Amino acid sequence: MALGRDFQRLWFAYTASALGSGIGFGALPLIAVLVLDVSTAQVSILAAVSALAAAVFALPLGDVIERRPKRPVMIAADLVRFAALASVPIAALFGVLSYVQLCVVGVLQSAALIAFTSASGAHLKALVGPEGRAEANSKFEQVFWLTMSVGPAIGGGLVSLVGATVTLAVDAVSFLLSALGIRRIQQPEPAPVEHTGKRDLGAGWRYIFANRGLAVLFWNSQLFGGPLMMISPLLTVFMLRDLHLAPWSYGVFLGVSCLGGVLGAWVAPALTRRFGLHRVLLWSGVLRAPWTLLLPLAPAGMAGFFWLLVAETALLVAAGAFNPSFATYRMEVTEDRYMARVVTSWSITSRSVQPAFMALGAALTAVIGLRGTMYVGGACALLSAFVLPWRSAKSAPLPEPV
Repeated sequence: MALGRDFQRLWFAYTASALGSGIGFGALPLIAVLVLDVSTAQVSILAAVSALAAAVFALPLGDVIERRPKRPVMIAADLVRFAALASVPIAALFGVLSYVQLCVVGVLQSAALIAFTSASGAHLKALVGPEGRAEANSKFEQVFWLTMSVGPAIGGGLVSLVGATVTLAVDAVSFLLSALGIRRIQQPEPAPVEHTGKRDLGAGWRYIFANRGLAVLFWNSQLFGGPLMMISPLLTVFMLRDLHLAPWSYGVFLGVSCLGGVLGAWVAPALTRRFGLHRVLLWSGVLRAPWTLLLPLAPAGMAGFFWLLVAETALLVAAGAFNPSFATYRMEVTEDRYMARVVTSWSITSRSVQPAFMALGAALTAVIGLRGTMYVGGACALLSAFVLPWRSAKSAPLPEPV
């Protein structure tokens, strides 16, 4: 179905920022290592501080965003990311770049991402009618996986040719293009729902837990996303050291497997029209879970490479179908006046849980080894298949913010 010219403008804005993020993927830690020559511990601290501090700063944003028009918030978030990232190559050019600046940039970038995600969910729900939301979310998901497939490869080439700081500048410009694209949207926004009383930082979480379907999906996302992030950084070491694969194989592995996400997102709307949103959500949620347990079973050499490629691609096909279905389901069951707070609470939790799982993975590796840790992560991810809204859940009575 046609989604309208304003959606096309929004889609262009998202594509620009997603491609820039793909190209700049991993640029901050690369700059920390190549330009500032920091230690391995400092690289880990950079990632942890960016995630956890951003979650703290973003805590009051859901309530603030709920009370305001969403489009100006999205533009402001893009401009903050542009300014933060652009400051790095400028500081490097004048020889004043520091590790502290990289940490500040990481926090600002992550907090702005949470703000943008919170506003964009509510904005998309107002921009696209119920009949078009599954297709709209599918298009965003396709762009995400496509840019993750080609972006890091382009970024790696740029790092080799012109350096990591210039690559980060490309990422910065992409957010400026995103802000300009959002600015071109013409459809007036509905007036924000007025809230009475004091600001309520916990309203998003209370709303989630008062709705049986949302609560189950909330725990599902933590049970799957956390273990997956625990396994993800270990795969590099596993492929290069345990399986004795060449470094180029890891880049090919990432690029090709991400095309599975594109395929899953592409077929999701057709599956939804045929089987219904709830069934697609359930079965894609089940089918993405078991593949993580196959990863540590890979043999050495090229046989292991193809083993990992098949398992990861199959996982991402299912995830590519699940993610837009989940986003659409969350839109449908969440009232407009709570949408931004629900997404903010969800994002903050995920951005706190995932670094915790990554730290747990690092600790477990020292005790039970790389394969053992990957088995633990796979088993935890498999549990997510049992934590899905198997019954069509209706909302419980929802409390007003206090």
